[in-house]
Amino acid sequence: MSDQAQSLRNLLQGLPERDKQTKVITVTSGKGGVGKSNFTLNFALALQTKGYQVLIFDADIGMANIDVLMGVSSKYNLYHLLKREKSIHEIIHTGPYGLQFIAGGSGFNDLLSLSQEEIDYFASQVELLNGTVDYIIFDTGAGLSKETLKFIVAAQETIVVTTPEPTSITDAYAIIKMVHSMEYEVDYRLIINRVTDWKEGQHTSDKIRLVAKKFMDLDIPTLGYVLDDPNVSKSVKRQIPFSIAYPGSSASKNIQEIADRFLLGEKGARRVNPDSSQSGGMKGFLNKMKSWIT
Repeated sequence: MSDQAQSLRNLLQGLPERDKQTKVITVTSGKGGVGKSNFTLNFALALQTKGYQVLIFDADIGMANIDVLMGVSSKYNLYHLLKREKSIHEIIHTGPYGLQFIAGGSGFNDLLSLSQEEIDYFASQVELLNGTVDYIIFDTGAGLSKETLKFIVAAQETIVVTTPEPTSITDAYAIIKMVHSMEYEVDYRLIINRVTDWKEGQHTSDKIRLVAKKFMDLDIPTLGYVLDDPNVSKSVKRQIPFSIAYPGSSASKNIQEIADRFLLGEKGARRVNPDSSQSGGMKGFLNKMKSWIT
């Protein structure tokens, strides 16, 4: 299973002639209502403002709302790509600070019934994104659906968002445990959202980390905490990301700190040069998706 997981993590690699290597990150949660999409958006904006090019792929089936949170209209989405009405570059929209995103719409439902020819086409289109941005962030649906599993396993890193609520903690641990039971190796990071103070954030992360270490022998670092901030809900109503609407708010400052910590970890991480001769790549990833579904 570890070889399969490593192969999936290289899904956007294979174009060595380009200087930039795109890293794929999945953001997920055990349950809905924990602020996952809001975190994804503002985290991506923080990276964008620090000079990195980011593209959000809204993979939350049936609940795609990244465009709504930004107040940006998305005329085209994944559906138009799968129907070959538009190319991948034509369905990319631009939000604040030049942040790019692809709206999910109804398109991800169609991913479940693609023919081999359609898979090949989709793979060739998505592969065109490799090297065009620094990070592609998949914002998945809450819980471990078949679709979410694909992105968790495929990503080079998966950020799990939870809150201090007991049900949220339990569900976050459950999603990690379920993926681990399938013998996939996933590089996790924790985000504790809506904490009253740093002590609560640390206490929450310690609960998950200690249990994960004891029962699965997994070391799961905590990427950071986001304080419970009334400005977040205000920004949602205004359809403006809170890091833009209220840059001096506690939540905005927390996001900036998280982005700095993430980038510091990136600089210290050992870079692995992808082997362009490796077969499979994106096509292998999508074929595996189809085989899992059937």
